[in-house]
Amino acid sequence: MADLSAFPITTRWVPQNPDVIQLFSFPTPNGVKVSIALEEMGLVYEPHLVTLSDSDVKSPEFLSLNPNNKIPAIIDPNGPNGPLGLFESGAILLYLAEKSGKFGGSNAAEKAKITQWLMFQMGGLGPMFGQMGFFYKFAGKEIEDPRPRERYRDEAKRLLAVLDRELDGKDWIAGDYSIADMAIAPWLNALNFYETKEVVGFNDLQNVPDYLDRFMARPAVTKAMNIPARPT
Repeated sequence: MADLSAFPITTRWVPQNPDVIQLFSFPTPNGVKVSIALEEMGLVYEPHLVTLSDSDVKSPEFLSLNPNNKIPAIIDPNGPNGPLGLFESGAILLYLAEKSGKFGGSNAAEKAKITQWLMFQMGGLGPMFGQMGFFYKFAGKEIEDPRPRERYRDEAKRLLAVLDRELDGKDWIAGDYSIADMAIAPWLNALNFYETKEVVGFNDLQNVPDYLDRFMARPAVTKAMNIPARPT
């Protein structure tokens, strides 16, 4: 049995099977990226629900694994040189693709293209959509100055147009289905939660809506969208 005692997080979120990948997460767009990847890759894992409250993500136990206090994070008891802890969803996706030999590209050129679109999501799509959501649905909507709201709306529309052009004639963003799609599509789906589909003209796009439908219809995606299960 793997010894995970070097990871203080396991004293609060206690593994039932320490020999498998431990996932510490919540089903947000960033969180489900990793649960989707684990399901698609067929890797055995154990999910632990970490809520977004300060009492969880800013607890000493969670900070011991992710000093940036954000989900998701993992511990792989069978890492390349022993148990390995990782945070940042993009880094985890790259690691899991390499570990499983799936969805990360079969040669250097494919890997570079997939990584390119993964970074597009990490650096653009996710942050801009998240800020737009803040200004349209959450506390930011109370700000009278329209410029912040317009700034993030317009940038979200620009990024969607980039994605729409790239998807012309393609089922998936970088050729075959990949970790880039696992990163991008959950953020497209988040437009439902943020109630901003109409303001960004989502349904007027030529390729993105069908792309999202294809993604959401995958059995692994359907299952992973609520892993770890939300509290009832």
